[in-house]
Amino acid sequence: MNELIISPSVLSLDYTNTKEQMKELNESKAKWLHFDVMDGHFVPNISFGPDILKAFKKGTDLFLDVHLMVSDPKFYAPIFIKAGADMIVFHTESQDNDLEKISSLLDEIKAQGVQCGFTVKPGTPIESFESLLSKVDMVLIMSVEPGFGGQSFMEDQLEKVKWLYNKRTELNLNYRIEIDGGINGDTYKKALEAGCDTLVAGSYVFKNDIKETIEGLLR
Repeated sequence: MNELIISPSVLSLDYTNTKEQMKELNESKAKWLHFDVMDGHFVPNISFGPDILKAFKKGTDLFLDVHLMVSDPKFYAPIFIKAGADMIVFHTESQDNDLEKISSLLDEIKAQGVQCGFTVKPGTPIESFESLLSKVDMVLIMSVEPGFGGQSFMEDQLEKVKWLYNKRTELNLNYRIEIDGGINGDTYKKALEAGCDTLVAGSYVFKNDIKETIEGLLR
């Protein structure tokens, strides 16, 4: 059983109070920091570039969990690795859900000395990617449509989590199962019961007492 990890999403950080919120985060029991990269094409929003990641790298020792919501992760992955990413996760849909393309990109990322994983949009079945599970350090399940913070939790996505949990046991693998979207004081329990061991939490962490909220998620 993997240790439970909370990965607060800086998409929801209060940028008028960055210094104080990062201080609280660094003093909290969070071990990861979730960094959403949006290109305005794969998803309609635009978020952060590599220079912002470099700034976070200077300000924290937390593991940097980078989620590429971009049309061309093959181009952007090396840029964000150079900027300080510890983990790169990209969307299967950006590779046309093509197993060969996804596998090749996972190998390229791994060869650059960082952890790797893939994620799917809510409408994409997870079962098609069973052959890739032995290659990854993590699979991210989106429990909202990617591209916007503050959406409601899609409970039906927990079926993907259960499938991943069972496959991990069946195949004797050790990848992490992360969930992103709508995590709060109620939904996190459902995510854990389904088999998640890594929780991305944005608004719920940064709009409340950061340290207390993270401790609550770890109970």
